[in-house]
Amino acid sequence: MDRLHPDPEHPGAFWVRFGPTGQSWVDPARPDFLAFEYVQHIAMLLDHTVLDAPPERRLRVVHIGGAGMSLPRWIAWRRPHTAQVVCEPDAELTEEVRRKLPLPPRSGIKVRDVDGRAGLAAMPDEWADVVIVDAFDGAQVPGELATAEALDHLRRVVRDEAVVIYNVTDRAPFDWGKRLAGGLAERWPHLMIGMEPVVAKGKRFGNVVMAASVARPDAKGVERESLKLTIGYRWLTGRDARAWPGGALPLTDATAEPSPGPLGRGW
Repeated sequence: MDRLHPDPEHPGAFWVRFGPTGQSWVDPARPDFLAFEYVQHIAMLLDHTVLDAPPERRLRVVHIGGAGMSLPRWIAWRRPHTAQVVCEPDAELTEEVRRKLPLPPRSGIKVRDVDGRAGLAAMPDEWADVVIVDAFDGAQVPGELATAEALDHLRRVVRDEAVVIYNVTDRAPFDWGKRLAGGLAERWPHLMIGMEPVVAKGKRFGNVVMAASVARPDAKGVERESLKLTIGYRWLTGRDARAWPGGALPLTDATAEPSPGPLGRGW
């Protein structure tokens, strides 16, 4: 079954859909255009962290989850010659993307037909400058990507100056998201958590973006740039972010469960 559907309003662009759930929007001619607000925020976080590294340094970025690869395409446009590895277990989807939305030549993007845990396990220590976890099974994040064991793999794979970014979905009181945030806070000294104000207020289900790092982030810059986007996020930083989990313990491989799915209207 095809997952890529042409956008009738933008010739050459495609929506990537899993049933009723839209995963990404891609126009190969416009890699700079990011349609989804959470993708815009991940790109903004990258701009305020690793992408300002000296131009002679070749960055290494790992994506857990690929879909239409809108963010890898943006990074290749924003910072050419970046080495990128995409772990996407859905080989049929990747083949459809290659057929309908081929990656640009010499993009530096390599796609591996493996799930995130297997991909991380195969990577050497301190290899990555960025790991972005944006993987869904339908509208839910697989639980095995948010466990203490998965976070230990991440901590091993990234360099000390690296940033780890998660995009997940949840709703108030954010029991699942707080367990992930608690695990991140145990392994990295700095944490930022962002979401739409309506999601933060518990009015609907939605995306929650988390960024963890050893280096202190430019929290004020992130908050300022976020307000300039189409949908600004409310950000928790510093002590507020570290307090948000409220003592919630991270999931383990033995207790892993997927993130909550959307309930009722508002998604």
